Amino acid sequence: MDTTSLISLPRPSATRDWVDAAVRTIEAESMRSADTHLHRLDLPRQWGIDLYLKDESTHRTGSLKHRLARSLFLYGLVNGWITEGTTIVEASSGSTAVSEAYYAKLLGLPFIAVMAASTSPEKIALIEATGGRCHLVDDPSSVYAESERLAAATNGHYMDQFTYAERATDWRGNNNIAESIFGQLAMEEHPVPAWIVVGAGTGGTSATIGRYARYHRHHTRLAVADPEGSAFLPAWQAANAGGNPRTATGRASRIEGIGRARPEPSFVPGIIDFLATVPDAASVAAMRHLQEFAHLCAGPSTGTNLWLAWQVVANMLAAGEKGSVVTLLCDNGERYATSYYDADWLQAAGLDPAPYAGRIERLLASGSWD
Repeated sequence: MDTTSLISLPRPSATRDWVDAAVRTIEAESMRSADTHLHRLDLPRQWGIDLYLKDESTHRTGSLKHRLARSLFLYGLVNGWITEGTTIVEASSGSTAVSEAYYAKLLGLPFIAVMAASTSPEKIALIEATGGRCHLVDDPSSVYAESERLAAATNGHYMDQFTYAERATDWRGNNNIAESIFGQLAMEEHPVPAWIVVGAGTGGTSATIGRYARYHRHHTRLAVADPEGSAFLPAWQAANAGGNPRTATGRASRIEGIGRARPEPSFVPGIIDFLATVPDAASVAAMRHLQEFAHLCAGPSTGTNLWLAWQVVANMLAAGEKGSVVTLLCDNGERYATSYYDADWLQAAGLDPAPYAGRIERLLASGSWD
């Protein structure tokens, strides 16, 4: 037989074997994990409106970002970006880094979190306790460039949650957060929510939920709550006016985990039905009120979500609409014991939640929003 025309094909490599084992490890971890709870808050029955919180704080790493970290690691593995020994670098205000540090340790990989120096000490401690290293920067806007620099210097991989959040998660299903919400509502009085309210940090969660609802032809509307000064509101307004949303600018948010100085690449404005700014003091008020009202301890981004959710409920009441509203409990308030739950810290930050807490109480007492 003439063998001169045969070509030499590569044999399965050790690198591919390691990636196969890594994917299996992440999938096995997911199989060991139960779904997160969907809490229904106790509203007056005569309203005909149900308000739910999807409690993402019950994930192994304590926040909504557990789902994102899992998706980003799988995305990096199947794209060939992450292999044995790869140093993982991420720009994060805390929760994503906590979750990514967990998965990096699961796979035996070094992890570096690049974050603002103002990040809560509790989150920094969580990252370091999981084996990660924190690289703090004074200017929050420099986290992107510094992450790229560190990844190049270590021959590592910059995870870049802000670019890949909307594409790493399968928005059609595959046990994403939207599929979980709709599945848990199946036996409720209003199984298809009238509204789902979320915040935006990368924009990945709003993109997943909005796309899922449209793909499955649900008439659910999507509202996004944005902290003071964030670029997502002007970006959404620009998109609605036919302009370029990427030219919008803002400033760093005081609400950890959401709000950005720029509209991130994962932000998809066209699927959002309503977007509004939430005052930072209102976020704190809603967060603290939740603990008194429902005995659920949550962080400030949950307060941002909940403030807009209360407004949505009030508008439905005023319009005589019935139905369900869903928002997210993003992480546990224990991470913010020395900041948003500390009276001295709030005073120093110039945040007075009392007037906003009064508005929530008046809504629950009278059914009207001032």
